[in-house]
Amino acid sequence: MIITAIILSIVAYLIKSLKLYDLIAGYNTMSDDKKAQYNIEKIAVLYANTMYAMAIIIVLGYAGAKICNNMQIGSYTTLIAVGVGVPYMLIRANSKDYKNK
Repeated sequence: MIITAIILSIVAYLIKSLKLYDLIAGYNTMSDDKKAQYNIEKIAVLYANTMYAMAIIIVLGYAGAKICNNMQIGSYTTLIAVGVGVPYMLIRANSKDYKNK
Protein backbone atom coordinates (compact mmCIF):
# COMPACT_ATOMS: atom_id res chain seq x y z
CA MET A 1 0.00 0.00 0.00
CA ILE A 2 2.71 2.45 0.94
CA ILE A 3 4.65 1.52 -2.20
CA THR A 4 1.57 2.36 -4.27
CA ALA A 5 1.32 5.77 -2.59
CA ILE A 6 5.01 6.42 -3.21
CA ILE A 7 4.73 5.47 -6.89
CA LEU A 8 1.68 7.70 -7.34
CA SER A 9 3.52 10.60 -5.70
CA ILE A 10 6.61 10.14 -7.85
CA VAL A 11 4.62 9.96 -11.08
CA ALA A 12 2.60 13.03 -10.05
CA TYR A 13 5.84 14.94 -9.40
CA LEU A 14 7.32 13.86 -12.74
CA ILE A 15 4.24 14.94 -14.66
CA LYS A 16 3.61 18.24 -12.91
CA SER A 17 7.06 19.55 -11.99
CA LEU A 18 9.35 17.97 -14.57
CA LYS A 19 6.75 18.21 -17.35
CA LEU A 20 7.08 14.59 -18.43
CA TYR A 21 3.76 14.65 -20.26
CA ASP A 22 4.58 11.46 -22.15
CA LEU A 23 3.80 9.56 -18.93
CA ILE A 24 0.13 10.40 -19.52
CA ALA A 25 -1.38 7.41 -21.28
CA GLY A 26 -2.20 8.08 -24.91
CA TYR A 27 -0.63 11.53 -25.07
CA ASN A 28 2.73 10.30 -26.36
CA THR A 29 1.09 8.45 -29.26
CA MET A 30 -1.05 11.38 -30.42
CA SER A 31 -0.19 13.25 -33.58
CA ASP A 32 1.05 16.82 -33.19
CA ASP A 33 -2.26 18.13 -34.57
CA LYS A 34 -4.20 16.20 -31.96
CA LYS A 35 -1.83 17.28 -29.16
CA ALA A 36 -2.44 20.91 -30.11
CA GLN A 37 -6.15 20.45 -29.33
CA TYR A 38 -5.48 19.79 -25.63
CA ASN A 39 -4.22 22.09 -22.88
CA ILE A 40 -1.63 19.67 -21.57
CA GLU A 41 -0.55 21.94 -18.71
CA LYS A 42 -4.06 21.87 -17.22
CA ILE A 43 -4.33 18.13 -17.78
CA ALA A 44 -0.96 17.59 -16.06
CA VAL A 45 -2.13 19.59 -13.02
CA LEU A 46 -5.36 17.55 -12.91
CA TYR A 47 -3.47 14.26 -13.10
CA ALA A 48 -0.87 15.27 -10.52
CA ASN A 49 -3.39 16.62 -8.01
CA THR A 50 -5.56 13.52 -8.38
CA MET A 51 -2.58 11.21 -7.92
CA TYR A 52 -1.45 13.14 -4.84
CA ALA A 53 -5.00 12.86 -3.43
CA MET A 54 -5.06 9.11 -4.10
CA ALA A 55 -1.67 8.73 -2.39
CA ILE A 56 -2.85 10.65 0.68
CA ILE A 57 -6.03 8.56 0.91
CA ILE A 58 -3.98 5.36 0.64
CA VAL A 59 -1.60 6.47 3.40
CA LEU A 60 -4.51 7.44 5.64
CA GLY A 61 -6.15 4.07 4.97
CA TYR A 62 -2.92 2.30 5.83
CA ALA A 63 -2.60 4.30 9.07
CA GLY A 64 -6.21 3.48 9.95
CA ALA A 65 -5.56 -0.19 9.24
CA LYS A 66 -2.52 -0.18 11.54
CA ILE A 67 -4.42 1.61 14.31
CA CYS A 68 -7.37 -0.79 14.10
CA ASN A 69 -5.11 -3.78 13.53
CA ASN A 70 -7.18 -4.74 10.48
CA MET A 71 -5.26 -4.64 7.20
CA GLN A 72 -8.45 -5.08 5.18
CA ILE A 73 -9.21 -1.42 5.85
CA GLY A 74 -6.05 -0.43 4.00
CA SER A 75 -6.84 -2.74 1.09
CA TYR A 76 -10.36 -1.39 0.71
CA THR A 77 -9.13 2.18 0.97
CA THR A 78 -6.59 1.56 -1.79
CA LEU A 79 -9.21 -0.01 -4.04
CA ILE A 80 -11.63 2.85 -3.46
CA ALA A 81 -8.97 5.55 -3.98
CA VAL A 82 -7.78 4.07 -7.27
CA GLY A 83 -11.25 2.96 -8.36
CA VAL A 84 -12.62 6.48 -7.99
CA GLY A 85 -9.48 8.47 -8.83
CA VAL A 86 -8.59 6.92 -12.19
CA PRO A 87 -12.06 7.26 -13.77
CA TYR A 88 -12.28 10.81 -12.39
CA MET A 89 -8.99 11.72 -14.09
CA LEU A 90 -9.98 10.18 -17.39
CA ILE A 91 -13.45 11.70 -17.52
CA ARG A 92 -12.29 15.18 -16.48
CA ALA A 93 -9.29 15.19 -18.85
CA ASN A 94 -11.54 14.36 -21.79
CA SER A 95 -14.03 17.12 -21.01
CA LYS A 96 -14.24 20.42 -22.88
CA ASP A 97 -12.57 22.22 -19.96
CA TYR A 98 -9.19 20.80 -20.95
CA LYS A 99 -9.31 21.48 -24.69
CA ASN A 100 -7.86 24.55 -26.35
CA LYS A 101 -10.39 26.88 -27.83
